[in-house]
Amino acid sequence: MFSKVFRSAFLFFFVGFAVFTATAQDEDTPLTIDSNLVVLNVSVRDSRGLHVSGLKQKAFSVLEDGIDQQISFFAAEETAFAAVILLDSSGSMGSNISLARSAAIRFLDGIRTEDNVAIYRFDTRVNLVQDFSNSRDVNERIFDVKADGMTVLYDAIYKAAEELGKRPEKRRAIIVLSDGADTQSGRSAARALKAASAANAVIYTVDMSQNGPGSTGRQQARAVLKDFAEKTGGTFVEKPGGADLRTAFEAIVEELGVQYTLGYEPLNEKKDGKWRSIELRIARPNLTIRTRDGYYAVK
Repeated sequence: MFSKVFRSAFLFFFVGFAVFTATAQDEDTPLTIDSNLVVLNVSVRDSRGLHVSGLKQKAFSVLEDGIDQQISFFAAEETAFAAVILLDSSGSMGSNISLARSAAIRFLDGIRTEDNVAIYRFDTRVNLVQDFSNSRDVNERIFDVKADGMTVLYDAIYKAAEELGKRPEKRRAIIVLSDGADTQSGRSAARALKAASAANAVIYTVDMSQNGPGSTGRQQARAVLKDFAEKTGGTFVEKPGGADLRTAFEAIVEELGVQYTLGYEPLNEKKDGKWRSIELRIARPNLTIRTRDGYYAVK
């Protein structure tokens, strides 16, 4: 029974820049960028909230720090993706570990043959559960994942960014199933965020907390998860009960099939490590664009 994949789906879209090789093992070691190409994966909706397909490259324009950029790469809709699922297995997850584990299993059922997904667990350390694969089957080791130990959320996100940086796919994502309360990472939230930006990865976060929203600690943990999602162009899923979680996954999976991938080489060639603001415009009224709003330049 456990070898069967549960039905559901999950999707994501990726926004970012450059393909990079991650060799960093500590916070002071920089990530190395192999390309200047800035890649934006974009979702477009109409006034009714429906996805819009069929747009051409000429419908889009890109500005970086207010300066027009020339789009040199354009692909409509179908693009292979690579993703890392991060499963929080720390003691604070408690009984919610079962829900998180089931969500990770269900996710695999939405992938296509060209997509690749890896699963990591994290508590006091970050450990591989299942390496990148396009299979919808899940390694039975996932059923050995129990809630125990501290929480190295930021280290886990950094590790996911490292691994995604080695992938050839332009569309990359990190899916975090966690209560958001980091207690032992060697890296900061800011360092993890920069690593995700360098890896061109969008982060989707799912709040798996048991405590109510009233506690200060819970509010701070939730804010961390929300911040990771918003700053990378992802989404933050709150109160992921069974039905709500399935609905959220289905909405994201639908979005994957109707995205646009744009690429440009920035006119600003400085390697200063600074934040570069991106504004994407579309030459049609009443359409809403969803993408990330910038990236950190390589240093």
